[in-house]
Amino acid sequence: MADYVKMWENLGMDLETHDLLCQVLPTAVGDVFMTQENRPKAMDFWDLVISEVHGIRPAELIEEQKKGRKVFGTFCVYVPDEVVIAANGIVTGLCGGSQFWVPGGEAVLPKNTCPLIKASVGARLGRTCPFFRIADMYVGETTCDGKKKAYEILGKDVPMYVMDVPQMKREKDILKWKEEIAEFAKKVEEFTGNEITVEKLADAIRLVNEKRRALKRVYDARKSENVPISGRDALLMMQISFFDDPARCAQMCNRLADELEQRNRDGVSVVPAGTKRILLTGTPLAVPNWKLHNIIETSGAVVVCEEMCTGTRYFENEVDETGTTLDEQFMALSRRYMKNNCACFTPNEGRIDDILRLAKEYKADGVIDCSLKFCNLYDIEKKAVSEALKQAGIPVLSLETDYEDSDAEQLRTRIEAFVEMLNN
Repeated sequence: MADYVKMWENLGMDLETHDLLCQVLPTAVGDVFMTQENRPKAMDFWDLVISEVHGIRPAELIEEQKKGRKVFGTFCVYVPDEVVIAANGIVTGLCGGSQFWVPGGEAVLPKNTCPLIKASVGARLGRTCPFFRIADMYVGETTCDGKKKAYEILGKDVPMYVMDVPQMKREKDILKWKEEIAEFAKKVEEFTGNEITVEKLADAIRLVNEKRRALKRVYDARKSENVPISGRDALLMMQISFFDDPARCAQMCNRLADELEQRNRDGVSVVPAGTKRILLTGTPLAVPNWKLHNIIETSGAVVVCEEMCTGTRYFENEVDETGTTLDEQFMALSRRYMKNNCACFTPNEGRIDDILRLAKEYKADGVIDCSLKFCNLYDIEKKAVSEALKQAGIPVLSLETDYEDSDAEQLRTRIEAFVEMLNN
């Protein structure tokens, strides 16, 4: 990573503190990923990206900025990438998934704030994440009260645009979200200086749909009784997809899917036959949060699906490509994005329907429902999720955690007991 020091310096990063993060990450990657056996060869791409996660993609973004392109940093799957792409902008994820950044967030946020929010704010204020330094504009959304207030802090020295997500899913709410997307499009045009036309938006919709189809192919391969890829590797692929160029992302995911489909035909599995299959649901797992997957998969089980924003919600449901006017296209975007079943909505039976459907499709032996500490929305939904799964005869384990390792052994004890129960 030494080659990127000048770049980080030019971004105004705290190099001394950032070095501490760079020292920790390779060990974490080695412990979580490189200890696995029989990994798909196509994971070499994501291994390279994560090994230089603060170098390769940031350098690409800076080169594109030199050509006049604007970079939009986003925090949520509700922000429509298609609109930014149609204006020749670039989208990059901004979520923080490391305890390393939490203390910086706690300097300006209450300790009883979700660790994802604290990490995001800490990554920006501590000047230790290049993506936060590079983004020309941050795009937030009103999916949670903590994030809304954090955006006020983050918007003090970087242009911040907040999209107002409806809290219900009635037809008038879908229409409201369409208008919100149209307003966002105007802001993007103004900020980039590029007009969004029907043709450009149609191309962007097709591009992002291709990315969704590629991600779906990888997930579909995980439905096989054979297990061609670990949950850890699938999660890494999904996390990086929020940062990567969409066309390259689709290409690399299709390459991986080709290998996984062949593995299924050949009966090549990453775990012994009979290993219990887990569907994971709950709050998103931002890079480099691999804690839960790692514990589950070193406790005798394997994760075969994630019903979360860093999972099925990111790629399920394509945008209708038949719109011939911007108004029709904005409506198509609204209908697609409003199908995401986030816990911010009331009522939110759709998420329970998704969990039950996915548990069947992925042949899950059990479900682990895990929320981050102080994420009240997902914590409140645990009871309804648990009751629905028990009624369907599907074993469920409800957990709460954060980014610290202090509860790792407690989590392992509970997960091992759950897996043992499934085995019995």
